[in-house]
Amino acid sequence: MENIKRYNTLFLDRDGVINIQRKEDYVKSIEEFIFIEGVFEALSILSAQFAHIVIVTNQRGVGKGVMSLQQLEAIHTHMQNEISARNGKIDKIYFCTDTGEHSLNRKPNIGMALQAQREFPDINFSDSIMAGDSLSDMQFANNAGIPAVLIGNKYKPEDIEPLSIKGHYPDLLTFAKQFKKN
Repeated sequence: MENIKRYNTLFLDRDGVINIQRKEDYVKSIEEFIFIEGVFEALSILSAQFAHIVIVTNQRGVGKGVMSLQQLEAIHTHMQNEISARNGKIDKIYFCTDTGEHSLNRKPNIGMALQAQREFPDINFSDSIMAGDSLSDMQFANNAGIPAVLIGNKYKPEDIEPLSIKGHYPDLLTFAKQFKKN
């Protein structure tokens, strides 16, 4: 008998949630990709709670020519291998390299959520959660009808007030531990 998960899909942003975000720069190599403390434990906890875990990440650095698609794919392979080795899972990584704000796939637009739903037809947005560290992540969730949680402390309360947010946590591990309790 298959293990029944409590929730449908966890949509995760990458930079600032899984790895340390580089200030005014892009993560361009495996050496620059530094996991945030507690992420492995968080993903192990969350993997037991969700049927799917997918990453949705804007990666404008590729579109700007700052890094190559091959570099991005090497970073993602490294990330998935490290997470898998520590009892976590990432089912799929969706990324947008477009530089224009009006791209359907660039957050806060919902193209990546729709891609995930096409690939995993059982995805139910209202029974999922988006965890991200930016206003565009929260807007993405709101636009797709996905409950949102904000990770990190880079915004003032008045910045996030107009958005629909279910919770605000300092890091993914704190969210995972609190989520497991509920």
